Amino acid sequence: MNYQTTRRDMLKGMALGSGSLLINSLLSQCVAHAAGDASIVARKRMVFVVQSNGMNPNHLVPSGCERPKHGKLINDMIEEVSLKDRTLHKALDPLTPFKDRLSLIQGLSGRIAVSDHSANHGALGSYPANKGPMGQTIDSAISEALPGIFPHVAIGLNGGEGPMNYRVSAAGPGKAIPIVCSPDMAYKSLFGSVAEGLGRKEFDRRTNLLDFMADDVKRSRDALASEEKAKFDQYLQAFESLHGRQNELLAKADDLKRNLPKLGEKQTTSVSSLILEAQFEIGAAALIAGLTNVMTISSGGGGQQFGKFPEFNIPDLHGIGHGNANGRASSEDCFVELRQFHTKLIAGLAKKLDAVKEGNGTMLDNTLIVYLSDSGEGHHPSLHEWPVVLLGNLGGKLKSNRYIVFPKYQAKTHRTMANLYCTLLHAAGKPRDKFGVTDPGLKDLDQSGPIGELLA
Repeated sequence: MNYQTTRRDMLKGMALGSGSLLINSLLSQCVAHAAGDASIVARKRMVFVVQSNGMNPNHLVPSGCERPKHGKLINDMIEEVSLKDRTLHKALDPLTPFKDRLSLIQGLSGRIAVSDHSANHGALGSYPANKGPMGQTIDSAISEALPGIFPHVAIGLNGGEGPMNYRVSAAGPGKAIPIVCSPDMAYKSLFGSVAEGLGRKEFDRRTNLLDFMADDVKRSRDALASEEKAKFDQYLQAFESLHGRQNELLAKADDLKRNLPKLGEKQTTSVSSLILEAQFEIGAAALIAGLTNVMTISSGGGGQQFGKFPEFNIPDLHGIGHGNANGRASSEDCFVELRQFHTKLIAGLAKKLDAVKEGNGTMLDNTLIVYLSDSGEGHHPSLHEWPVVLLGNLGGKLKSNRYIVFPKYQAKTHRTMANLYCTLLHAAGKPRDKFGVTDPGLKDLDQSGPIGELLA
């Protein structure tokens, strides 16, 4: 047996297997970044914060407003008020410093994704909840519009066991995106090039492996038949792009060191609140260092992976969904405390971005934070409405400083979560007028296009 031929065949198989996975998710975006994205003074960015166990629509109602009861909305009227002289619900109170940048959105439906608990990938994908990743989710779609060294960073707190959550994001049909739920893993992946000890060693091993593979597949190319070379070149590019990303990270060493998050015990903690705090710190550092422009931070999510916060005397989030008060006056008090904790983290992220000058303003001026639940309006949702909080306007592309209620489900001017996701794609510069799967319960309505009332 010829050793060189056998090794060439093996490397060819490795290249095809690895390249097919990497070409779509890394190549085009890394090349775009290397071609000049890093020199752009102001870059748009978007962060999706997904919290499990529902978002009570009452938490979005500011002072002086009443939440219209389901079925009582006027069919063709959109209700909108300024937040300027209003007080936010106590659940959202940590966001008060950013009130002029908020849009509190009520009335959007997501019935296509209805399930007993979580909508799973359907929450961000606008398709049925219990059929796995049927298509691309909005966070992945936005990452194609706003490319970075890391096209999409997905981190968070697992509501179940293990370091990954595969039930929130997807790159396409059958392609679940893992949410990294270990701060230690996330830290080493993003900052390993400048980290001390094991993190740097892992980064160096990855770089050396890519050096070896890229050089060897180049040599192997010469042995291929001419009709195979063009196709093989695509896979070769994937390795070169990976190698390029490693070099970009090394070139950004000074920026990374400046923004290296100091996690301490949070890096390896098992305490839920500390894990989430660490992930927000890592996320902020990755955005500020320019590693990515699109991020998903998930707190639980998928199935019944609600998570546990025993440090808040909330050992079972499923329980509070069924009315357990855990020593408080009501389960609602538990929900408010958890919402305040999450909005405090979101406010902290916004504050860090607002402190960094960018162009004629700050990083926050060019950022949008989308906050929602993977189960719409409640623990057992109907998804006739799906409350959403938007913080930021993406460089002036979206309106803000208002509370807006869209007409009820099946009203002539009713709008859906799919319409919201089309709106985000329009704002990000990659317009799309259809997203996900249409709702058969709205077959008489036009479900396409963005929501004009949200665009600036």
